[in-house]
Amino acid sequence: MIKKIFSKSVLACTLVLSINSLSAQTSKSVAQTSLKSSLLKGEILYKAHCLTCHQADGYGVPNMNPPLVKTNYVSGDKKKLIAWVLKGSGTTKLSINGKTFQNKMPPQQNLKDDEVADVLTYVRNSFGNKGTRITTEDVKAFRAANK
Repeated sequence: MIKKIFSKSVLACTLVLSINSLSAQTSKSVAQTSLKSSLLKGEILYKAHCLTCHQADGYGVPNMNPPLVKTNYVSGDKKKLIAWVLKGSGTTKLSINGKTFQNKMPPQQNLKDDEVADVLTYVRNSFGNKGTRITTEDVKAFRAANK
């Protein structure tokens, strides 16, 4: 009798641990799939909205449009990067990593929150950059705080 109860307890514990492990693996898999999806959508958006100025290789145009390759403003503060996309650069002369660029970045307010998140996640993980993901919630929060 005790053996049966013990066997059932072990079986129940094993089942609970298996379910918890499967749940953790599923969450990780969903996050990875979500990141991949964001990067793919972000690449399409980059080609449609950013490529002309920042170029296919992310190096921009010397003295005109800044590079996205391994720059502090790309890998730095998410809020500043979101602000640049939604509000534009706000000036015609811009200094980045010790170099001056003449063209003003126009605001991209027409992009939806998920589009801003996807394109910035793409930029932060392309051109030699390794940045954290920008989420739709990050963009929504920024818009709400900056009405």
